[in-house]
Amino acid sequence: MEFLGTVVGLIERFDGFLWGIPMIVLLLGTHIFMTVRTGFIQRKTFTGVRLSVTRDPDSPGDVSQFQALTTALASTIGTGNIIGVGTAIFMGGPGAVFWCWITGVFGIATKYAESFIAVKYRVKTADGKMQGGAMYALERGLRMKWLGILFAVLAVVASFGIGCGTQINAIAEVIENNVPVPVPTLAIGIVGGILTAIVIIGGIKSIASVCEKLVPLMAVFYVVGCVAILIVNRDYLGAALAAIVKMAFVPGAVAGGLVGRGIMMAAQYGVARGLFSNESGMGSAPLVASAAQTRNPVRQALVSATGTFWDTVVVCAMTGLVLVSTIMKNPDINMDSIANGGQLTTAAFSQIPVLGPVILVVGIITFAWSTILGWSYYGERCAQYLWGGKSTLIYKIIFVAVVVVGPVIDLNLVWTISDILNAFMAVPNLVAVLLLSGVIAKDTKYYLSHLDEVDTTEIPVVDR
Repeated sequence: MEFLGTVVGLIERFDGFLWGIPMIVLLLGTHIFMTVRTGFIQRKTFTGVRLSVTRDPDSPGDVSQFQALTTALASTIGTGNIIGVGTAIFMGGPGAVFWCWITGVFGIATKYAESFIAVKYRVKTADGKMQGGAMYALERGLRMKWLGILFAVLAVVASFGIGCGTQINAIAEVIENNVPVPVPTLAIGIVGGILTAIVIIGGIKSIASVCEKLVPLMAVFYVVGCVAILIVNRDYLGAALAAIVKMAFVPGAVAGGLVGRGIMMAAQYGVARGLFSNESGMGSAPLVASAAQTRNPVRQALVSATGTFWDTVVVCAMTGLVLVSTIMKNPDINMDSIANGGQLTTAAFSQIPVLGPVILVVGIITFAWSTILGWSYYGERCAQYLWGGKSTLIYKIIFVAVVVVGPVIDLNLVWTISDILNAFMAVPNLVAVLLLSGVIAKDTKYYLSHLDEVDTTEIPVVDR
């Protein structure tokens, strides 16, 4: 047992190291580089919003641009938007919210770039379905199939952990801690497994159909709830904003027991949680972007880039403002007795009568389940790339089984390992983005001036 404890400790320390300086430099560096390379593509964010509700039914693809966006958002708007922001504030102080927001702004460029190459290098399977992502960009664009295989393997394994087991575990935990009537843990897993199976058995069209309805509803519910809380906390909004900006650069203490630990701590945890939350650079969202009906790669890339805007620039920033203003307004929240970011988030929302706990429970349940749906598709696409179409049914069965048992097992180590796998996933994906940045810049410049032009490049058919 002592040996096992040592191994677990080493894995956790490696995870902390990996998601510290190395991933901050790699991901944030790519974000800034692609921002410059694309001519500050963030300026076209609202063009992407407009395109997201514009259909291209005559263009090649399996789902609409809006369905592709909401399916990607289903996986990115998850528990990290609620618990993750609490963790950033707990570890890095109020200033972490500022750095989380900055990460989202620059991350738009990387999400645009990785989605662009996913569509540009996509293929059509023997049964007529679109397939794309980092593995195809690496294989077709750079002749680096071995790196594409590595990405796909990492994505399949990560889908069972951070995309499935940890999410259903979070659902079970929030139900057990906030629902007055006892609910058997296994029952939560069984119900979750049945609901997940019903949706994912139909493939991308079924998943996208559910996500295009669920994601807007859950996002609007959460944002409206947060706005209501901010109205209640309006007398502390100015102070909370000032603390978020000031504590991003200098150490100090503010009302409510919040402590700013200086620029290094605020940046480290704010950037890390922002990168983890919006998944820009990990290569996950492009897997579904490649299935979208779109006239040219730039149109869908612009749509996909809005995912980072909604996820981090809007939802994470709003959560951060709610938490900081609530903690400052409620001296009953004892920061000394709080052990982690999850407890901080729960303590803050519980101070808001009726509305707070409801937003927390509904938010975590819907955010987590939508993440399960989105990641099931990511893993399925990568499984098909590795082992062919016949493997997808086996993958789905295993995925549903993980949903069922997820609530009854200790997933702390699984979460940590999945965290590490996500970091490793980003490496081959960012290799593709950076080495193909010249292609991205050239086509972006052309298509932004010819946005309605149809890309007539033939999409190859593969036997997978």
